[in-house]
Amino acid sequence: MSNAPFGNDPAKIERYKAFWNREDVSRPLVGFSFVGWFPFGEFSACKAWSSSRYLTPEMIAPKAFMDDYIRMLREGEVLDDDLIRGACPMQVAVPFLPGVLGCKLRILPDNVLGEEQHLTWEEALQVKLDHQDPWFQKYMEFGQALVALSNGRFPVSHSADLGPTDLHAALRGHNEGIVDLVDEPERSRELLWRVGEIFRDFTEEFWKRVPLFHGGYFDAQYSLWSPGPIIRMQEDATAVFSPALYREFVQPVDRMLAAHFPGSFIHLHSTSMFLLDAILEIEEIKCFEINSDVSGPPLEKMVPYFQQVQKAWRPLLIRGSFTPQEMQILLDSLEPRGLFLYIMVNTMWEVEALRKIM
Repeated sequence: MSNAPFGNDPAKIERYKAFWNREDVSRPLVGFSFVGWFPFGEFSACKAWSSSRYLTPEMIAPKAFMDDYIRMLREGEVLDDDLIRGACPMQVAVPFLPGVLGCKLRILPDNVLGEEQHLTWEEALQVKLDHQDPWFQKYMEFGQALVALSNGRFPVSHSADLGPTDLHAALRGHNEGIVDLVDEPERSRELLWRVGEIFRDFTEEFWKRVPLFHGGYFDAQYSLWSPGPIIRMQEDATAVFSPALYREFVQPVDRMLAAHFPGSFIHLHSTSMFLLDAILEIEEIKCFEINSDVSGPPLEKMVPYFQQVQKAWRPLLIRGSFTPQEMQILLDSLEPRGLFLYIMVNTMWEVEALRKIM
């Protein structure tokens, strides 16, 4: 077991490099985590928000969250796995970018959601990344607080946030967002490009303010270290797009984003698997992260999609909770090279049971 703070032994970096390069390895890159799908409840400071309907920047005091970050990171000192562990502002609990673009942030039991604005086309096409916006400044302030807390012991990364189609839906409305593609194709194209560029610039602005970790970049949601600039792409709203609509309107924007970051990866759910062919056509997307969702199809039905990603010679990160039997299915069905299994667990007993198989 490593004596490095939070288990962040620099020797682990070599396994990440092998993952990105799809080198021949004897087993996948493997990590475990006790932090669940919705980390909102991990932060004691969030309890004070329960009496409010909406979250405002003034309600977030970064220092109030630091002890909980340290507690969560310490799992790396007992789990003895391949992960480099780090932190990002609010650890997937708050979508900062919709706030920057004017959405009211609604407080839910397990997370915070940017409400649809139903803007007119004139309003939607005027959105911009305002560095003076309170949500932008709070995001950067939070990042700086994590950098100070880290003091080089763990990497600090961008947060998970909404992608272009999700932002289009947040600005215009989810129902309007899909109808727009048919009724207003040129305006839709312009808006998707505009929010795509904002998403790109928002990511870059954060990276300007945080140090590299052992010469590389990092995504905290998946404990994914990368030797080159990284971006976490997301297009959850495409679950109701046809492949033709994706290729016409979204694929060019996603290609632009991926081409801008050598360590690009895209976050996907089972609901987007019907678009996998079209997304794989974007050679600039270097890595695919696919959730094995609790409410999703049985693992056996997801395996062909996992295999499809590997046949396209892309690194594959699978995140989910697995029984020993399911883990055996994954190991029997997939190549270990270019494979990263991010496993969510509740007890050390689960860890040991799965570790024996791997």
